[in-house]
Amino acid sequence: MRTTVLAIATLFASLGAASVSAQTADKLNPGDNLPAINTTMRNATGTNMTLKGAAGENGLLVMFSCNTCPFVVKNQPITTKTMECAKAHHVGMVIVNSNEAKRGDDDSYSAMQKYAKEQKYTVPYVVDENSVLADAFGASHTPEVFLFNKEGKLVYKGAMNDNPGDPNSYKKMYVEDAMNAMVAGKEVNPKTTKSVGCGIKRKAA
Repeated sequence: MRTTVLAIATLFASLGAASVSAQTADKLNPGDNLPAINTTMRNATGTNMTLKGAAGENGLLVMFSCNTCPFVVKNQPITTKTMECAKAHHVGMVIVNSNEAKRGDDDSYSAMQKYAKEQKYTVPYVVDENSVLADAFGASHTPEVFLFNKEGKLVYKGAMNDNPGDPNSYKKMYVEDAMNAMVAGKEVNPKTTKSVGCGIKRKAA
């Protein structure tokens, strides 16, 4: 198990140099490499980490989120379900807060720590300083997810489910279906869906 994870980390590291040139700077598409793998981020637990270090045996799920967006709050049970699904599939998961314009307010580091405890997060909840990851991924909303396979290739991006506005009435769990297919070696379908939520609050230029 440890040898497998180390092999994945090595593979992700080899992809890093090619990732910027292999894809457009503002949009990540299925088949593109995991970007910003060596960017150091501060976890709500107080430790530092990178996406490369967060990868699991079967890949990595990156979720852009925050503390107060109504779509994030109402979909919190779906986030919990997604964390459990990722763990069961041996897929690493990271929740990323890129709301730099709110860093002195609702999305401050201390507020993130409090929210992570309240929601019983079992995965890292990290600060994306200057929205570096959001820019590298082309992320625009919270919540929004990006699923990468064990080769570090994007296989799904978009919404967690088909009814973010009323998650109690969803019919499809896109992200869970994508993980099931990915781990089974099947083609993920759909590969992209529209993310619906609050816009990521980047710093004014």
